Amino acid sequence: MLDADGNGNLRLAGSADGPPFDRRRHGWYWEISGPKNTLRSRSLDGADLAPPDLRHRPPPPPPPPRQADDDPPPRDRPAPADGIGPDDRKLHFRILNVSASGVPATIVASAPRDAVLGPLWEAMRTLALSLAALGIALICAMLIQVRLGLRPLEQLRRAVADVRSGQSERVPDAQPSEVQPLATELNALLVQNATNLERARRHVSNLAHGLKTPLATLAIALQKQPSGSTDLHDLVVLMDRRIRHHLGRARSAALGGPVRSRTAVASRVTDLALVLGKVNADKQIAFVNHIPSELSVACEQQDIDEMLGNVLENAFSWCRSEVVVGSSEDGRDVVIVIDDDGPGLSPEQMSQAMQAGRRLDESAPGFGFGLSITRELAELYGGSLTLDRSSLGGLRAAIRLPSAGLV
Repeated sequence: MLDADGNGNLRLAGSADGPPFDRRRHGWYWEISGPKNTLRSRSLDGADLAPPDLRHRPPPPPPPPRQADDDPPPRDRPAPADGIGPDDRKLHFRILNVSASGVPATIVASAPRDAVLGPLWEAMRTLALSLAALGIALICAMLIQVRLGLRPLEQLRRAVADVRSGQSERVPDAQPSEVQPLATELNALLVQNATNLERARRHVSNLAHGLKTPLATLAIALQKQPSGSTDLHDLVVLMDRRIRHHLGRARSAALGGPVRSRTAVASRVTDLALVLGKVNADKQIAFVNHIPSELSVACEQQDIDEMLGNVLENAFSWCRSEVVVGSSEDGRDVVIVIDDDGPGLSPEQMSQAMQAGRRLDESAPGFGFGLSITRELAELYGGSLTLDRSSLGGLRAAIRLPSAGLV
């Protein structure tokens, strides 16, 4: 459509203001510049397009070598550029230098950047949403797969916890194929540990039986000696007490088997407090038991009686008028707390009281093994015994033992 008259003025043979160049000030413009005149689209409304200057732009890279069967490249291509239009709108240009009837001319066409980037952003937005939905679906599928894949391990963990708490003797043999070898090895380990434990218990029982008779003979021989110092006789009594203690524990454990029993704590505390209250009837002790009746520990009853008996005996002996017993659950453990309103102990005395055979008051009856035996028994069950200052003003003894759940 571009031509030039005899005077070198550019002209168009027809109208180039078809859509979308018929909309004024919308960014769709064209402009043809020649040596003598300039042609503009009606959408410019008389304004100058002012395209970017391409003279200082570095030349484009050379085209790749053309193969023999390739189509020849076009001779002239419009040069792209970006700039600002007359209405301060961001425009995208196409610039082409041509010759019309021997007259050089520059054809410039523009479009709003939104028209170029809008479809691209729309496609990218759709693609981003699709990829995000796909990613969320993949993450959910991965979580579900991991959850389902780890379910056998969770069941195995619960089975091991049941063995630990004494509710079962071994891990169930019916396991998924993925964890079946692990369950088999765990059961073999439990059997081996039970066998070793039973062998150790027999050794302790045999040792206690072997020492009991010579010790009784020694006690009878000491009674026939002339009256004098009683240190040796007290030492024999102490040795006999320790041997009876370990012999009783070995027998009780052998009868109980490899599975820990479930012992209700509240009833044992009530029975022990009833006996100790009668022994210390002259003090008129107010005893309070806050332990729930359904709470139980995974320990043998004889060991529970000895641990609670030793601590309660100290509390009833040294309190002024009040003893309070409570409990709390800490994960898979139960903490039994005994408070009294007695004189209490200093930090150094608390450390000394936990040592075997150490008595803080030599005038009081006993051998100084109660708290140390309680600590040893608690540690055998994976627990502990700690001493602290009580809120009642006296001593607080806290026994941590494995929980057996609710009875």
